[in-house]
Amino acid sequence: VQLQAFGGGLVQPGGSLGLSCAASGFGRDYYYALAWFRQAPGREREGVAYVSSAGIIHYADSVKGRFTISRDDAKDAVYLQMNRLKAEDTAIYYCTSTLQTETLSATWRHVSNWHYWGQGTQVTVSS
Repeated sequence: VQLQAFGGGLVQPGGSLGLSCAASGFGRDYYYALAWFRQAPGREREGVAYVSSAGIIHYADSVKGRFTISRDDAKDAVYLQMNRLKAEDTAIYYCTSTLQTETLSATWRHVSNWHYWGQGTQVTVSS
C-alpha cells in the first residue's frame, strides 16, 4: 500500500485548508481504516482524525468541530478539511492506513497500530 498526501501550505489563523491523500495497492478482499496524524517540531506524532472502513469517525479533542475527515473508497482517497485553523495546528500532516480490526476504533490514536504511511505534507498556520 502506498499513500501520498497533497494540499499543505501556508494559511493565516482562522483560515481553511483541505488535505487529500491518494492510496494505491489496497487488496480488494480486505477492509482498510484511514487516518490523519500530525507531528509538530519537538513533539510526538499524534492522531488527528480517523475513519473506519464502515465509516466510524473519531477526532482528537483539539480539532473537534473544526476538522472533517472523509473517505472515497471508489477513488481510494481520504480527505481532511481543516477550518478555523490555529497556530498550534502547524505540523507535518501524514495520512495513514492499516487493515481494519475490531479494536482499532478504540485504539486508533496509537501510532504503532498503523502500518502504511504517506510522506507527509507541511501545514503552517501563521500571519
